[in-house]
Amino acid sequence: MNKFLNDRIHELHAVTWPTKNQATAAAITVLTIMLLVGFGLSFVDYSLNEAVLFLLNK
Repeated sequence: MNKFLNDRIHELHAVTWPTKNQATAAAITVLTIMLLVGFGLSFVDYSLNEAVLFLLNK
């Protein structure tokens, strides 16, 4: 078990971690895309809901 943990720690030291600016830019990109997709899906959901209600009340 000790060798396993030492190997994992060694691998983590070998990783090229992103800089603070890269991590911030990636986080902002992900949040922006999440918001755009969320608003888009909300719009589609609302539109389909109104269409179904219109057809049911027709």
